[in-house]
Amino acid sequence: MRRCALMLAGLLLGGPVVAQDRAESMQQLLQGVQTGALTRTVENEAREQRFVAGRDQQEDLLREIEQDLAAEGERTDQLNAQFDQNESELTDLSERLRIRMGNMGELFGVVRQVAGDTQGIIDTSLVSAQIKGRSAIAGELADELAQELELPSIGDLTELYGLLLEEMAESGRVVRFDTEIVTADGRTTPAAVIRVGVFNVISGSDFLSFEPQTATLQVLARQPAGRFSSLADGLWTATTGIVPMAVDPSRGSLLGLLIQAPSLIERIQQGGLVGYVIILLGALGVLVSIERFVMLARASRGIRAQLRSDIAIDDNALGRILQVYESNSTVDSETLGLKLDEAILREAPILEKWQGWIKVLAAVAPLLGLLGTVVGMIQTFQAITLFGTGDPKLMAGGISQALVTTVLGLTVAIPLVLLHSLISGRSRTLVEILEEQSAGIIARHSGDARSGETRSR
Repeated sequence: MRRCALMLAGLLLGGPVVAQDRAESMQQLLQGVQTGALTRTVENEAREQRFVAGRDQQEDLLREIEQDLAAEGERTDQLNAQFDQNESELTDLSERLRIRMGNMGELFGVVRQVAGDTQGIIDTSLVSAQIKGRSAIAGELADELAQELELPSIGDLTELYGLLLEEMAESGRVVRFDTEIVTADGRTTPAAVIRVGVFNVISGSDFLSFEPQTATLQVLARQPAGRFSSLADGLWTATTGIVPMAVDPSRGSLLGLLIQAPSLIERIQQGGLVGYVIILLGALGVLVSIERFVMLARASRGIRAQLRSDIAIDDNALGRILQVYESNSTVDSETLGLKLDEAILREAPILEKWQGWIKVLAAVAPLLGLLGTVVGMIQTFQAITLFGTGDPKLMAGGISQALVTTVLGLTVAIPLVLLHSLISGRSRTLVEILEEQSAGIIARHSGDARSGETRSR
């Protein structure tokens, strides 16, 4: 329309034109206007039809959605009602199940506990060193029973019962089998071993320990005392019959504590310098005592031989005293008595030699033990001052020295006192024999002198 108006204004303002041309232009303009109006009318009608169709389609879709929403709402109500009904039924059934189960629930708890305990027993059992795979089976069974919410099945109970029965049966058997062991220096080597129930495993005279983490047998880096090794060796070499053997009912705990006990050499080393001095003095006292026993035994044999002989022999104390009598047989009894006493005084120190030293060593040994006790307690209190009383092992060194030196002092002193008593008694006996024989000689000499005087009168 705007275009037509502009054309029309141009015609009106354009000056003189031919009338026919003007009419044709107007006719064309009219036709163009009519044609454009018709086209726009058709387009508007088509557009309106599309709008109406879209609106109807949206209304249909809205009705369908509303119907679906209503259906879902009804279904939701039905599901909620069904859920409430199911909840009520589930509560009733759970209560009924609880009532009907009764003690079965407690049984389930006991089965779980027993399964866990069985897994721990089998993991550390010596039987697992011989029968491989038992630990895995026990672990799977314990995990399965721990995760189940229902009562255990007959199969699980049977499997658990079988594991326990196998452990009980193997605990009473002594079995020899071949396996791989780890030596004290860390090498793995094949070897034959003997399993004594669930208590001990030996290879030759060596005791072994079972490591559950690696499922291997290891030679103890430190073996127990010799009497236990001899028992193990006796079992190793035995073929039939009843053989004595030490067993560890704690499944390795007592054996672990036993091998930690210090040996005699380690006990002596705990005494320190004072302990070594005590042992040295004790050894010196024993050597002196042995020498005295040998010397007194030789002197005793010589004196006994002299008592059986009529001839004075100078290889013994009594013979030398008799030689003094024979050399002074013509003197008077008093002079002869003095000569014999002099001879006895020469022999007595030989028989009583070193006895004083033995007595001194017997007295010094416990004093040194007391000294070691004091030194050990000083070390203990120093450790307490520096580190406190939280770790008893820090005080064990000083306490060990205190006790070991005391034991060493008493151990040395008691035998030395007994040895001194025996040596002193034996030497005193020999001196008394010499004095008795000397008194007899003087008495006989006096009798002979009186008889001579009587005959001269």
